[in-house]
Amino acid sequence: MPGVHVSRRRFEELVADALDSIPPALAEQMDNVAVLVEEWPTREQLAGRDGTLLGLYEGIALTDRSPLSYAGVVPDRITVFRGPLSELARDEVDLARHIRVTVVHEVAHHFGIDDDQLDALGWS
Repeated sequence: MPGVHVSRRRFEELVADALDSIPPALAEQMDNVAVLVEEWPTREQLAGRDGTLLGLYEGIALTDRSPLSYAGVVPDRITVFRGPLSELARDEVDLARHIRVTVVHEVAHHFGIDDDQLDALGWS
């Protein structure tokens, strides 16, 4: 079976490393974002999506917020899916790269950057 297996703890460390690579000025604007690791996306998370889901941003992008629309809401969520990422990777170095790309992709959604813009920037 293709892919690479690392412990959940190691996977979470790789996600933390990816988050640490985000420039401090941007990281400061992520104070109400929870980053989670789940094994696989749920049916609801997969609904209406084509292809493999490696990560998911759920929340209100910074570009869509106002004091009235964002008051009292639960934290935004970035979920990184361990199963699909592990299956995709050839080794741990490749896994770390895929995790970083996924984290950057989902963080970009938090900042209001859509998939078309990410494609143009080479982060799809």
